[in-house]
Amino acid sequence: MSGSSLLDVRGLTKYFPIEEGLLRRVVGHVRAVDHVSLSISRGRTLGLVGESGSGKTTLGRCVLRAIDLTAGEILFHHEGVTTDLAQLSRREMREFRKHMQMIFQDPYSSLDPRKTVFDIVSEPLRINRIAAGKALEDRVRTVLELVGMDVRYMKRFPHAFSGGQRQRIGIARALSINPQLIVCDEAVSALDVSVQAQILNLLKDLQEEFKLTYLFIAHDLSVVEHVSDEVAVMYVGKLVEQAPTQALFTSPRHPYTEALLSAIPRPDPDRPLPETGGIEGELPDPANPPPGCYFHPRCPYAEPICREQEPPLIEIAPGHTSACHFVEELELQGLED
Repeated sequence: MSGSSLLDVRGLTKYFPIEEGLLRRVVGHVRAVDHVSLSISRGRTLGLVGESGSGKTTLGRCVLRAIDLTAGEILFHHEGVTTDLAQLSRREMREFRKHMQMIFQDPYSSLDPRKTVFDIVSEPLRINRIAAGKALEDRVRTVLELVGMDVRYMKRFPHAFSGGQRQRIGIARALSINPQLIVCDEAVSALDVSVQAQILNLLKDLQEEFKLTYLFIAHDLSVVEHVSDEVAVMYVGKLVEQAPTQALFTSPRHPYTEALLSAIPRPDPDRPLPETGGIEGELPDPANPPPGCYFHPRCPYAEPICREQEPPLIEIAPGHTSACHFVEELELQGLED
């Protein structure tokens, strides 16, 4: 599994305690991420999709150890050595920070308004003691040019730029220390559609040039289809389906994936509407999920077994896994080519 992988996540779990009273007694847990396992190949993009509250961002932050996980392994393969990041202390993690970076959702709030573009982009280089003096300035100039920013503006502050330009600054900051893995957390969702296309094309060009590996978190499946080699679908903290992008979009094997695909707007008015009409109901409370399959209260195909037993995540085709009791019986509708 790790032969061509940069990152293998095994059984990753993150529970947030629910506390009550003056003594802060723990009375329950929010199951933000619940025993998720996935793999990201070198130089490839894994898209991570699901409704808001499904645990996508929490998983991404756990992978980077921005927050501590409850259980599981995060196996990072670097220079022939495999390291479980989950076992490292905060001090030991500092050595791996330069190999992993994040591009945040909001391109304004993720940038310090009191710092110039030069200060923002150079900060990872200075913290990791990678460059100083003339070499530092040259590196900042290089990465700003790579992301399409005019180096004449590097003494300006973030408020002087548009949303797309601010996101380019965020990308430059992430790219400055030559990371291997970049977690893109809704990296284009706050941008106009035309600007989204520019940023997505930039990310793809950078990936090709520097062999970057992306974990691309998004709720817009149209965007995910454009940038991802594989797609993983999360629901209430669990992984319910993972497949190569084309296979997942044309032949989904989980009812939740089918429902997500049916909600994608279609620009052709002459095309018939899909038989399924989106997703009915609301996402369950992750602190008190339903028994059996978490999706069964909203699933049009649910049977009694779905309410009683949790379906295992099984491989139904090479690289294609699904967690549904009736994965072999159901004929689900995807998007036409």
